[in-house]
Amino acid sequence: MEDEGPAERPLTRIQQKNRQTILEAALEVFSQHGFRGATLDQIAEGAGLSKPNLLYYFPSKEAIHVELLSTLMDAWLAPLRALDPAGDPVEEILDYVRRKLELSRDYPRESRLFANEVLQGAPRMMDALEGDLKSLVDEKAAILTRWAEAGRIADLPPHHLIFSIWALTQHYADFDVQIRAVLGPGHDPYEEAEGFLDTLFRKLLAP
Repeated sequence: MEDEGPAERPLTRIQQKNRQTILEAALEVFSQHGFRGATLDQIAEGAGLSKPNLLYYFPSKEAIHVELLSTLMDAWLAPLRALDPAGDPVEEILDYVRRKLELSRDYPRESRLFANEVLQGAPRMMDALEGDLKSLVDEKAAILTRWAEAGRIADLPPHHLIFSIWALTQHYADFDVQIRAVLGPGHDPYEEAEGFLDTLFRKLLAP
């Protein structure tokens, strides 16, 4: 009988650790070089494993990339899922803005990984974009529309309001080097951004 790989049986503690080590190394490589520029050799070196050992856990570079993107999508969509139709509209939206900014601050490599994938035409995650992401955004856009119709927030195109939140928060991760170069030393871009975005969206959302 052939030996089963890690996908067919529960992983041992050592195997789980190695798998996470590979994903962490891959995240660093992909966020720096993009999918096309990354190599299995670079990932294996970053993980401190041989290339054959790496291939025991993941059959290809694409398999590693897809695993990272799947995990990222779950984390990226969690703040939008948390938007509560029973809550105060302005505070719910502002909480979403804050949580998205926190994701950019705490997970900049993941943000750049996602951005690189989309810039390449999303070949490995188009199904997720057209499926889970679209369904969730449509659902929350309908809530925003109901709030606007009730006069609780300004009448704004709901999808574009969500797009603007993505743009104004993820920019701080994707263009971190540029932002810090322009602001100079002694500035915390995220602390300053939080106050600015709070003021911006409060004014924008006022009925």
